[in-house]
Amino acid sequence: MCDVPSVLHDLQPLLADHSAQPSGVVWRLAEGGRQLDANVLNLPAGQTIDNHAEPDLDVLLVIVAGSVTMGTETGLLTLVPGELVWLPRGSTRSFTAGTDGVAYLTVHQRRPGMQIRSSGLVRPAAANL
Repeated sequence: MCDVPSVLHDLQPLLADHSAQPSGVVWRLAEGGRQLDANVLNLPAGQTIDNHAEPDLDVLLVIVAGSVTMGTETGLLTLVPGELVWLPRGSTRSFTAGTDGVAYLTVHQRRPGMQIRSSGLVRPAAANL
């Protein structure tokens, strides 16, 4: 575990031309002992992520390049670079990348890994999430 601040990744290449990046996760926080999970996702123009919800964790989302239309329970939001969005646990959302695609960062509390117990694979108690 790193116990001092450090630069983890340079987003400048992604910001310069995110359309050249593959679809999906293009970076993820992988340091051991961390309390957070973070990912940078890239979606090409028009690609969608169907309506879904995170039942257990709040998620912070930051648009870093392009634009996206996010569907919510109350309507559509068009998000552009620099906008920061809080996605409360249990809220539903869908995404449709804009005409130039979108790249965005998500950050949330780290989920504990699966543990082996006598009854098989189980997740720790919900209070530990």
